Amino acid sequence: MWKLFVGFIIFAALALYILTKSGGDIDMGGEKHDVTASHSEAAPSAPSAPAAAASEALPAASAAASAASM
Repeated sequence: MWKLFVGFIIFAALALYILTKSGGDIDMGGEKHDVTASHSEAAPSAPSAPAAAASEALPAASAAASAASM
């Protein structure tokens, strides 16, 4: 069992060494969220027609279900 642990440590150290020497961008700080970056130029500014129709249909379906349960 200890051989598996030692093998894993050696493999992990070798992998980190190869990634750092090959120019891999390794960030061990965890997940980062860049709030200054904007994805708005790729996304349309107005919601699409199917999304708008679905959001209007939801209250009507909810009202119908509410009336049926009374």
